[in-house]
Amino acid sequence: MNKAIPNIKAVFKREFFAYFNSPVAYVIVVIFLLATMGFAFLFGDFLRTNNASLTQSFFFWHPWIYIVIAPAVGMRLWSEEQRLGTLELLITMPISPWHAIIGKYLAAAVVWFVALCLTGTIVGTVFYLGDPDPGPIITGYIASYCYALACLAVTSAASAFTRNQVVCFIVSVALCLLLTLIGYPPVVDSILKSLPTWGEGLVKAIAYTSFMDHFYDMTKGIISIRDLVYFASVITIGLIITDQAIRSKRA
Repeated sequence: MNKAIPNIKAVFKREFFAYFNSPVAYVIVVIFLLATMGFAFLFGDFLRTNNASLTQSFFFWHPWIYIVIAPAVGMRLWSEEQRLGTLELLITMPISPWHAIIGKYLAAAVVWFVALCLTGTIVGTVFYLGDPDPGPIITGYIASYCYALACLAVTSAASAFTRNQVVCFIVSVALCLLLTLIGYPPVVDSILKSLPTWGEGLVKAIAYTSFMDHFYDMTKGIISIRDLVYFASVITIGLIITDQAIRSKRA
């Protein structure tokens, strides 16, 4: 335990500065800002909806953006180590795989935290133009960050299985898209209409495993323990799979 924090901190600093010592983090953050603001103003009708909660005009688009951009941040976590041959060096060092996994994951998580903080200008705009309820805005940001962290965990697991970042990106996007669509209301409703009554329970149970199902609940201004536990479980499972993949290479 005494060595855990220094080890995690060392890996975190190495990974975090690796993002910002190259154009990767800057490009991804700029794309994220352009995408979130662009969708909010062009497709979310931010200035015409007369709704200051940001739920439909701003946060609504975040899951679809994360499906593509979150894997772009996380695809290098382990694929890059394998491609450069530094994974063998890392796993032979006197450091627990868990320390490396958590350090790397936290570095990517902080990149997303920075990106979300930079969207604060739209919140300032909302408070300048009106008198919004801060509750849904706060929970919307929490939901958005949880969604990004869940996508990162999925990408981390995929990254541990391949040395090719492009393959990792494609697999991660596919998995994140699947975990989004199985709970997307129009998809769920269309499936329910085509199934007999006895199948409703199964469809709803599958929809419960979706990122989207829990994301929308949180953007309504209410933080539910079940939603937080769900995202924490997804992150934990993703990191456990990463750990098992790394340990298999260590063996």
